[in-house]
Amino acid sequence: RSMILYFHGVVIPAQNPGGVPAAVNGAPVLAALPPRRRSSGWKLAEEGACREDLTRLCPKHSWNNNLAVLECLQDRKEVCWIVGDILLWNYKLNLTTDPKFESVAVEVCKTTIADIKECAAEERGKGYLVSCLVDHRGNITEYQCNQYIVKMTSIVFSDYRLICGFMDKCREDINTLHCGSISTGEKDVHSQGEVIACLEKGLVREAEEQPGAHTIGANCKKAIMRVAELSSDDFHLDRYLYFSCREDRERFCENTPAGEGRVYKCLFNHKFEEAMSEKCRDALTTRQKLIAQDYKVSYSLAKACKTDLRKYRCSADANMPRAREARLSYLLLCLESAVHRGRTVSGECQGEMLDYRRMLMEDFSLSPEIVLHCRGEIEAHCSGLHRKGRTLHCLMRVGRGDLGAIDNLCQKALQTLIQEADPGADYRIDRALNEACESVIQTACKHIRNGDPMILSCLMEHLYTDKMVEDCEHRLLELQYFIARDWK
Repeated sequence: RSMILYFHGVVIPAQNPGGVPAAVNGAPVLAALPPRRRSSGWKLAEEGACREDLTRLCPKHSWNNNLAVLECLQDRKEVCWIVGDILLWNYKLNLTTDPKFESVAVEVCKTTIADIKECAAEERGKGYLVSCLVDHRGNITEYQCNQYIVKMTSIVFSDYRLICGFMDKCREDINTLHCGSISTGEKDVHSQGEVIACLEKGLVREAEEQPGAHTIGANCKKAIMRVAELSSDDFHLDRYLYFSCREDRERFCENTPAGEGRVYKCLFNHKFEEAMSEKCRDALTTRQKLIAQDYKVSYSLAKACKTDLRKYRCSADANMPRAREARLSYLLLCLESAVHRGRTVSGECQGEMLDYRRMLMEDFSLSPEIVLHCRGEIEAHCSGLHRKGRTLHCLMRVGRGDLGAIDNLCQKALQTLIQEADPGADYRIDRALNEACESVIQTACKHIRNGDPMILSCLMEHLYTDKMVEDCEHRLLELQYFIARDWK
C-alpha cells in the first residue's frame, strides 16, 4: 500500500507492499511508517518517545516539520532519548541514505548537479549524491538547493556514522585508539562528536610525535581533515566543540552571528580569558592545531587568501607533498615573502594572516616543532607559563643563554616560528611584548602610527632611557635576539 514520506514540506509517495516499514542496512526506517493522517504524512512529533522533550524544548510552530523537530532536539544537551534515540537515529539514517530523499535533491538541485561534475557522476541510491553536495556546498548558488543542503549538513554532522564513508575509512583507527568506547554518561547521546574529537587528538599526538602516539591511516587522516574543513564555516557542525563551548559562546560571543567561521574566530580571541572553561579551551586548541596542519580548516583564512595564494603560486610546487603546502606555516611564509618583496596582498587576507600570526605567538603548543623539540627546556625552565605568549618568551630567554644551554633543534624551531609569525613587521602580533611595552609606546613612540614596523625600532632606541620599563626591556631583548639573527 502507498506510504507518504514527509520532508521539509515535500510530500513523496513511497511504495512499500504490505505496509511493512522499510529498512536501510538492517535498521527499520521509521519515516516510512504508516501515516496517521495521509494529508500531512508521518510526524516525528507524534511519536510518544519524543513528545515530552518536544513540548518542553521546541517551539510549537516547528512540530509539523520533521526536520525542524530534529534540528531542535539534536542541539539540546538535556534531551533524554533512551527510547527516542533509536527512533531519531533511524530517521536520520533514512534521511541520509534513502533514495526517496535523494530524489528531492535531484529535484531541487537540478542545475547545481549539472554544474558540479563530481556530483553528477555519483552513483545514485547510496547516499553519495547528497554527501557530494554537502562537500561542495560552498559553490551552490541555487536558493532552494542551498537551503536543502544546509539542513542536510546539520543532520549528517550530528553523528559520525552518517558521514559518508567515514566509518569505512576510520574503523581500524577508532578501534586502536579506543575512540568508539567513549562514554560521557549513559544518558548523553551527543557523544558521537567525541569520537571525531578523539581521532583529531590522535592526529595531533602523531604530529607532535608524542610518546606512544598511534600512526593514523592515510585514508582516515584525509577523512578527519575533510570533516574539519567541512565544519569550518559553522561551529554547530563541530559537535564536540559546540557542546564544549556552548556556555562560553553565550559569555563571550553572544552577538557574533553563526556562519563563515565567525564564532570560531571570536572564541579563539577569548581563549586565554580567565572565565573561559577548560573544556572549551581544550577543544579550541585542538581545532587550532588542525588549522596549523591544514589552513583550509579555517574557513575565513582559506576564503580571504584564496586569490593571493593562486596569484603568488603558493601551492604550485609539484615536488612538495600536499600535506606540506597545506600547512599554515607554509601559507604565512609564502605570502609574507610576497609582502616583503613589495607585492600586493589583499587587506582581507593580510587581516586574517595577522590573526593567525598572533595566534602562533600566543600559544606555543600550536607549533608541533616547538612541542617536540623544546620539551626539555619547557619542563626545566618554562612550565606553567602557557598563556599569552609567556612560554615562548621564556624559551627565547633560554635561547639567548640567560637560563642555560638550549638544544639546537629547539633553537631552530624557535627561529622558524618567529620567521612564520613575523612580529618584526607588527609588534602587536606579540601579545606578551605588546602588554609589557604599552606604556612605553604611549609615551616614547606615540608619534608613530599604530602597527607601524618602526615602533619596534623606536622601542629599541629607548632601551636604556628613563622611559623604558623593566618588563618591556626583557620582552624586547628576547624577541630582538631572534630578529637580529635573520635580517629579513
